[in-house]
Amino acid sequence: EVQLVESGGGLVQAGGSLKLACATSGFIFDDYNIGWFRQVPGKGREGVACTSGSDSVIYYADAVKGRFTISRDNAKRTVYLQMDSLKPEDTALYSCATVDPTYYKDKYDWAASWQYEYWGRGTQVTVSS
Repeated sequence: EVQLVESGGGLVQAGGSLKLACATSGFIFDDYNIGWFRQVPGKGREGVACTSGSDSVIYYADAVKGRFTISRDNAKRTVYLQMDSLKPEDTALYSCATVDPTYYKDKYDWAASWQYEYWGRGTQVTVSS
């Protein structure tokens, strides 16, 4: 059974930092991309960052470049999202998800949430001004 479990969310003041973790099980970790998405009520999921499996390619949304860092620990089967210089507009439910990018070949889009097959339940991040 595939499982993804997020942790590390919370309430932080603007300018502060949080580190999210996505612990996984049930699939070949090295073969899959892991993406972080966020969602606020009334809006669709927004791609935040993604790390590939075997070739360590990393993607970031423009809104978080230079402030967020994604990393993965293959031994622990865990992907992290270090979030620095947080802003109130970063407030959202953050979820991780996994996809086999080879399924979509040249149509793979790291930020397309519909392409991701398995999702965690999310962890809430709230940034106060």
